Amino acid sequence: MSGAQQGNSLCSWHKLSLLVSSLLFVYISSINSDEQRDQGPETYSEYYNYDQLTDLLKSLAQKYANIANLTSIGRSVENRELWVMRVTRDPTADVPGKPKFKYVGNMHGDETVSRQVLIYLLEYLLEKYGEEPRVTELVDSTDIYIMPSMNPDGFEKSKEGDCTGKYEGRNNAKNLDLNRSFPDQFEEIHVNAEDIPEGTAVMRWILQNKFVLSGNLHGGTVVASYPFDDSVSHDTEGTYSRSPDDALFRYLARVYAENNPVMKTGQPKCDENINEIFEDGITNGAKWYDVAGGMQDFNYLKGGCLEITMELSCCKYPPSSQLKTEWENNREALLAFMEKVIHIGVHGFVRAARNDAPLADAVIMVAGINHNVSTSRFGDYYRLLLPGTYNITVLAPGYIPMSVAGVEVTEGKAAVLNITLEAENDENPTTPSIPESPTETSVNSASTDSSSSIVQPQDFRHHHYNDMQLFLQKFSSDYSSITRLYSIGKSVQGRLLWIMEISDNPGVHELGEPEFKYIGNMHGNEVVGRELLLNLIEYLCRNYGTDPEITQLINSTRIHIMPSMNPDGYEVSQEGDISGVQGRNNTNNYDLNRNFPDRFNFVTDPRQPETLAVMNWAMSYPFVLSANLHGGSLVVNYPFDDNLDNVSGYSKSSDDDVFRMVALAYSQENFQMFDGHSCKEMDSYQEYFKDGITNGAAWYNVHGGMQDWNYVNSNCFEVTIELGCYKYPPAADLPNYWEKNRRSLLQFIHQVHRGVKGMVIDSKDGSGIPNATITVDTVNHPITSNTAGDYWRLLVPGKYHLTASLQGYSSVSTFVNVPKEGVEIVNFTLTRIHGYTNGQTTEDTTPILDPSWKEFQSLIKQLSGESGLDKLIKDTHTQSSFRYRRYSEVSEFLRGLTLNFPEITSLQSLGQSVEFRTIWALEISNNPKVQEPSEPKIRFVAGIHGNAPVGTELLLEFAASLCINYGKNAAITRLINETRIVILPSINPDGRELAKEKDCTSTTGMTNVHGKDLDNDFFGNASQRTAEPQPETRAVMDLIQERGFTLSVALDGGSVLVTYPYDKPVQSVENADTLRYLATVYANHHPIMHSGDTGCPNSQMGTIPNGVLRAAEWHSHMGSMKDFSVDFGHCPEITVYTSCCLFPPADMLPTLWAENRKSLLSMLVEVHKGVRGVVKDKSGKPIVGAIIVLNGGVRVFTSEGGYFHALLAPGLHSIEAVADGYQQQSQKVSVSPFEAASSIIIEFDMENDIFGLPRELVVASAAAAMTALVVTACIIWCVCSAKSNRQKDGFHRLRQDQDDYDDEIRLMSMGSKKSLLSHEFQDESESDEDTLYTNKL
Repeated sequence: MSGAQQGNSLCSWHKLSLLVSSLLFVYISSINSDEQRDQGPETYSEYYNYDQLTDLLKSLAQKYANIANLTSIGRSVENRELWVMRVTRDPTADVPGKPKFKYVGNMHGDETVSRQVLIYLLEYLLEKYGEEPRVTELVDSTDIYIMPSMNPDGFEKSKEGDCTGKYEGRNNAKNLDLNRSFPDQFEEIHVNAEDIPEGTAVMRWILQNKFVLSGNLHGGTVVASYPFDDSVSHDTEGTYSRSPDDALFRYLARVYAENNPVMKTGQPKCDENINEIFEDGITNGAKWYDVAGGMQDFNYLKGGCLEITMELSCCKYPPSSQLKTEWENNREALLAFMEKVIHIGVHGFVRAARNDAPLADAVIMVAGINHNVSTSRFGDYYRLLLPGTYNITVLAPGYIPMSVAGVEVTEGKAAVLNITLEAENDENPTTPSIPESPTETSVNSASTDSSSSIVQPQDFRHHHYNDMQLFLQKFSSDYSSITRLYSIGKSVQGRLLWIMEISDNPGVHELGEPEFKYIGNMHGNEVVGRELLLNLIEYLCRNYGTDPEITQLINSTRIHIMPSMNPDGYEVSQEGDISGVQGRNNTNNYDLNRNFPDRFNFVTDPRQPETLAVMNWAMSYPFVLSANLHGGSLVVNYPFDDNLDNVSGYSKSSDDDVFRMVALAYSQENFQMFDGHSCKEMDSYQEYFKDGITNGAAWYNVHGGMQDWNYVNSNCFEVTIELGCYKYPPAADLPNYWEKNRRSLLQFIHQVHRGVKGMVIDSKDGSGIPNATITVDTVNHPITSNTAGDYWRLLVPGKYHLTASLQGYSSVSTFVNVPKEGVEIVNFTLTRIHGYTNGQTTEDTTPILDPSWKEFQSLIKQLSGESGLDKLIKDTHTQSSFRYRRYSEVSEFLRGLTLNFPEITSLQSLGQSVEFRTIWALEISNNPKVQEPSEPKIRFVAGIHGNAPVGTELLLEFAASLCINYGKNAAITRLINETRIVILPSINPDGRELAKEKDCTSTTGMTNVHGKDLDNDFFGNASQRTAEPQPETRAVMDLIQERGFTLSVALDGGSVLVTYPYDKPVQSVENADTLRYLATVYANHHPIMHSGDTGCPNSQMGTIPNGVLRAAEWHSHMGSMKDFSVDFGHCPEITVYTSCCLFPPADMLPTLWAENRKSLLSMLVEVHKGVRGVVKDKSGKPIVGAIIVLNGGVRVFTSEGGYFHALLAPGLHSIEAVADGYQQQSQKVSVSPFEAASSIIIEFDMENDIFGLPRELVVASAAAAMTALVVTACIIWCVCSAKSNRQKDGFHRLRQDQDDYDDEIRLMSMGSKKSLLSHEFQDESESDEDTLYTNKL
């Protein structure tokens, strides 16, 4: 080795040793520094910058790893970590039973006391844990999260000593105020997420954790501020914006203020506003000054977390020498505020009864407070409440809601309330919640298209009907987990109208999931839509589970696809047809898109079976959005399609902006359509549509179109999409059509997730409220909630004022900002109005004390809801053997029921027919031989016309079904236990013996053997009757006049509809709304009847709205049974016509039973609705025979025990009670279409008026009159006595004529009696008007 080499080597060695020494020195120094930081006591004399804060937090987390865990929830604009220290026992594990609490500091970077105070609090909790019982209990029982600095970038720019914020540290590095950047309920906040990463991170943190209580620490004054921070008017100051938990917020704010020696004075005496005063040291945020986009309101409205804002010091960035004082001022307040999370309110677990599994996202509702919280994934919940008594309801989708009344919340320790919910069915229930992050509406098409896993359709050809049917059956079979193939009816030629449902839970409406439909091939020769929808079915099925967009779309949407609405027309169309009309119409040669009811023009064409099928379908599902695919042009056409003037011109709907939005969503994805030149390659067309969309009437007028009918008559928004100028292109062109429309078809489905959606909930029991109206202040088009209580309202982005209302409930309104992407979730909790007292509404908050009755109410509500009766039918046992029975067999059948089911049946003879056949009445109830006036009584009658025996067989099957399922099916058992069911299967048995099967129009057997139509023989007034009633009529009249019946249903034949009184001409019935409603209930549960198309040959009525008609409008006549029932039995009766054929073949009976079974059961449910109650006096004695006047007209009477029950249409009704000797009583009651009868108690006071005058005045006057009479009598006696001696002679002379006098007196007396008797019986025949009035009383 040379000397030079040795020198170089030595030099290198010295450099290496120097480097090692330096690194070692730095390492040792850092260790010493950490040890000094760890071990040295806090001096409270300096601010920690970001690096120092980071080092300290890491050191604390390491030193106290058993109770502390440090994480970052995101980063600031300048890439600083947003540190959060979690302090609790086992801080790395999520365990049930611990409420989550958080403190956030330094949101405004120059308000620095909060940052330091939270550091000191962390140190205090960690150091005192295990030493101080108070701290140990708090840490063990609470999941505490502390974020010292939400705005680390702003802090680094701030200057110590800056008390007023004159430097730039308040905002983040993008100069945005973080406390003005959160979504707001009253104002749309326009902030780009990338400009506020701090706010975005905190929002995500809030939504991912179910925090219970929170504090947001600021500076600039000394006060505790609570929600709401702004108001709808956005007044700068002075407007109190009250939250539903206002009293609780005030209490929590006072807890902090009372434990801060400066804050509790209410006089911070800050230099900026030396005279500012806050009562008790607290203030409502908006009353102090209006802040839109604040964090505390976001916590409450979106996170379910109660947060208040604490302003800790007058100086925003005081000198560090003041830090110790600030810590001492706030230490007790910080601890006391945290303790409230475990010391007030109620908490517990919600679990499933079946397997004790926790139920996540169950909703906890408190009656009277319109703010709900929900359970965590462990099923635990925490609801902060002030001391008091509360009614709490728990609701979870798929489970029966539970309400607990009288929950006591006391001071000092939270009450414990654990809830177990029963599943709605025996299958494994799911617990879906309305998702906070629904399907995105803007999909990156590039990313979707680039996926190599996408499977494109391979089946490009024209599918004739049989081919299409096999295609649908194949995909339904191959993808049965996400598809359901069903038919909604038949075409004129009997082809099934197929629908393919695609959903992650086919066949089930999932709570909060919108329903969507596509319809193709309405015009049979416009075939592109038909083929595209088959392609779409294949595309969705094959890519589910592999493509994220398709998977999410199917998981979050219930999609219904109808490839062909006009299969008959398709079959006669010709490939290559460019603009022809062959096959356009249906087989009856009607254009189906001119066949719907129209708002401006009466459509005279008969409604076609395809049209009726689609109308029924549209009204049977809660569709939100729809498209009707056509051909012949290239444009998206939106409502309205016509106008009043019948000229081309823009016909704007109330939702014109929504229709333009969804139309553009389709056209923008189809470049050729968006270009606007629809058919420029075809010389005959020179149309131009800007952006590829057009208003229908602006293009040309269409009367009777489907899209307008959808919008006007349902909650569904529909557009018409013209897919190309070639109506029936060659099959070789189909792949090109798919490629142009694929993205459009998907993007249009995404639009169903725009606007607002949510639940309308009953505050009493947490159940969904159906048919509630959702109105938007600026849009004249209300929509209604579905039967489960969920709703969807398409809206363009913007700010709206929404109101949910329903008769019988207090309306609730709120403001909402609809985002540019996705949907905003807004739930409404409505409180039932129990009635009216002195003109004021009273809310129904009284708990139901009888658990059994409460259970029955739940059953009625369940059976009235979506699929309630369908499930009941599915669960009931039936083994029917249908055939027609003659009189002897009917009698044997009825006796057989009483012999086999003696505990629930009783058979009674009402009388005999002309030929001495018995008129039977079968009673079914749990105690059939005992009068139970508290139970409603329903009458089913059939066979009034012997030539229409279908009703007889249906009622016999109905009776057998009830008896067989008694004790086996819980719902049937309970209905029988709570109802007295009387069945008269045949009231014209003689006529039935004469009638002949398969004779659809013969009148043989219609009358009794005297040739009398019994439905013309029910007269209550003798003056109207020309002869004695027939024996069959008399038997039924006697039963009707027993009264006590709540409802009667008569079955007849010859059409398919329901009629309600009167049959008599001209006269209108007083309770027409109720009668029409009852008839509509029956028709709505019938698969055909409610369509209004009887389908009967030679029918002259055309379409009957809802399948319901006032009887006189059909066949008016006098003496009908239902008129008699209403007038003289005080019982509403409807007549159901079950089949077009009077006496159809026996093999039709199973079909007719299937069609009417659900409707018959619905009547058993309906009889328990309306209003029921008891009338009694002040002593509690029931009053029998009191008159209950409904809405000033219809009268019912109280029975034994003072009970009454009356059916009423849904809505608010007036009830008046009248009884002799008592003051008249009045109430208003609300009737729901889905709930058991409203129960009321009417207490009478003694009548206080006599002859229209006050009782006291009459008594005093009578006493005075009696006194005067006595005095007068005494005076007369004295005078007469004084004169008696002077007139003795005259007196004796008068006595001589005594005999004559006696004779005269005797004659006068006889004349007087005769006069009185003749007066009593003077009017020997009452007028018709008097008779009618008497009967109504």
